[in-house]
Amino acid sequence: MTRSRAAAVKKLVDAAPLFAALGDPTRLQIVVRLCAAGPQSTVRLTDGAQVTRQAVTKHLHALAEAGLVRSTRDGRERIWAIQPRRLSDVSRYLDEISSQWDEAIGRLRAFVEDEP
Repeated sequence: MTRSRAAAVKKLVDAAPLFAALGDPTRLQIVVRLCAAGPQSTVRLTDGAQVTRQAVTKHLHALAEAGLVRSTRDGRERIWAIQPRRLSDVSRYLDEISSQWDEAIGRLRAFVEDEP
């Protein structure tokens, strides 16, 4: 495997947990809420959710394992916040994928237009 190919594979391996964590609708909703409203307690994140507090906690831990959120203790509560760097990583991965698709479509267009 070439060095550039190995680097590309490593990038994919690093990105997979991010997209797996964001692929769940409940986790994505939690991320959206944290982005919009800032750090929140588990109790607040559970308000209005369609799942139990234990389920929200489980989803928060999955997001934390992917590096998308972090928590701190405030008395008896756990306060959760977004990790902006990891969201930037997600954005960068999506930009790279979009660029690759644009290049592939460009090659296809050139191929089709060059056909007699």
